Amino acid sequence: MKVVQRFGPGHRILVTGGAGFVPSHLVDALLARGCTVVAVDNFVTGSKENVAHLAETSTFTLVEADISDGLPEHHPALAERFDAILHMASPASPTDFEKLPVEILRVGSVATLHLLDRAVADGARFLLASTSEAYGDPLEHPQRETYWGNVNPIGIRSVYDESKRFGEAATMAYHRSRGADVAIVRIFNTYGPRMRPDDGRAIPTFIAQSLRGEPITVHGTGDQTRSICYVDDLVRGILLLLDSTETGPVNCGTEHELSMRRLAESIVSLCGSDSEVTYVSRAADDPKMRRPDLTRARELLDFEPEVTPEEGLRRTIAYFRDRLG
Repeated sequence: MKVVQRFGPGHRILVTGGAGFVPSHLVDALLARGCTVVAVDNFVTGSKENVAHLAETSTFTLVEADISDGLPEHHPALAERFDAILHMASPASPTDFEKLPVEILRVGSVATLHLLDRAVADGARFLLASTSEAYGDPLEHPQRETYWGNVNPIGIRSVYDESKRFGEAATMAYHRSRGADVAIVRIFNTYGPRMRPDDGRAIPTFIAQSLRGEPITVHGTGDQTRSICYVDDLVRGILLLLDSTETGPVNCGTEHELSMRRLAESIVSLCGSDSEVTYVSRAADDPKMRRPDLTRARELLDFEPEVTPEEGLRRTIAYFRDRLG
């Protein structure tokens, strides 16, 4: 199925969390299409550095605000109608789950409701950034969108897992009861430039440790797996879903599944580092395996990941090498 571009010149797009890792890449892609983009971020985990190159771009506006309190009514960039709203805001690292639990719950619930109300009022397409974490520690492999998941509702990761599951429920409720034009993307492990070195996720942690010559800290035995997706592929998939008329949910990621041990060893080698792989206690509720079934993305969106793990990791290592000196 060929998806035809719906959003381009003349369209106004709102991106929440727009100064974050993935959303800032989406902002770039939407601006390249000719869209006018308004990004809202409270900079709890986002960084102004990620959008600093857009400071002189007339079609881009950055608004500092916490969307859990609703969109600021006084800002002129938020007063005009939007054609699409991409709700990308949320701390997403395991280290954030302990530091920002209430903030994560609020942005996944209260903020989602605020934005859905706005989408209905504007007649805008609403795209929710959900997550593979909605599947929890899966008993199905690979994970299809029809799988309901295996989530600990009171565990340390539940603030993120359940906030996203609530967001999906709210999105579908607005679609069914209020006619909202919606889409849900379930994002699998993504990496690339603009990740935080202290993000807490495996790839930035392993790269930073390798470049500093520090021991690589792998959780548990290192046998747990993840499929890794370079950010350019994810952005392309999200925009295909945005342009489509599909509701989803649709998985977006790759089938490049690696054990954490192999991932650590690959990063050490690509960095040309002497770092040794060491093992630490495994985090609570850490999923044993994670890989998307991409059948729906292929059939509905004609999506196919293009960047190999080696190429993606090389680009990401180069970015961190420049940042860390």
